[in-house]
Amino acid sequence: MNYTIKQLSDLAGVSGRTLRFYDKINLLKPESINTSGYRIYGPKQVDRLQQILFFRELKFSLKEISDILSADDFNRVDALTEQRKKLIAEKKRLDQLIATIEKTLASQKGETVMSDQEKFVGFKKKMLDQNEQKYGKEIREKYGEETVKKSNQQFANISKEDYEKTVMIQNEMFENLREALSLNDPESSCAQKAADLHRQWLSFFWPKGTYSKKAHAGLAQMYVDDPRFTKYYENNVAKGAAEMLRDAIQIYTAKP
Repeated sequence: MNYTIKQLSDLAGVSGRTLRFYDKINLLKPESINTSGYRIYGPKQVDRLQQILFFRELKFSLKEISDILSADDFNRVDALTEQRKKLIAEKKRLDQLIATIEKTLASQKGETVMSDQEKFVGFKKKMLDQNEQKYGKEIREKYGEETVKKSNQQFANISKEDYEKTVMIQNEMFENLREALSLNDPESSCAQKAADLHRQWLSFFWPKGTYSKKAHAGLAQMYVDDPRFTKYYENNVAKGAAEMLRDAIQIYTAKP
């Protein structure tokens, strides 16, 4: 079946303005333009719009969606299978948040007692899911499935007090990194303090007994090699922060 822009807008629940914008950026072109100048969309465009909206629900940018759909190896069945997996994970996360809210309400009404750890289960699940989506493949290739599994379990069980400690340690590390950048010296006391604070921060997330200087230095290198990590440190500290931390950690881990 074919649709005009208004008909497709009504069918999909998106505005005509959105469809015109998708046309403008070559994300969703109409099948044809009729003699009256109306955009006409066919079955292929309907399927493509559905795919676009699935990706949007999963927080992909329009540029990312365009790149994915334009790739030579794009396969609709594979894409839908992966989207289904991610949406199920999101459903589980939302179910956990709803369960946390319900238990919190019951606690506030005096119907049950809720531990501090239980209050943050849903939020920690969200962080784990986000990390999995962003970095899951890389960290599994680098550290192995079992190590990643243990690390996730350790974080899921972290207490409220320990989580607050990780935030304080990380903020202090950022402050020392800023000072080290101003000095442009990875051997400075503030740079070495940042490296030590980073080690302390890792101890809350890496399984006990798995820390090694080699792994620490390798992780620091990944902060520079992977633009997502580099951006994270630039956003929280300043430009060059990932490189400064890597250099400081390399010096720190080289010490006997």
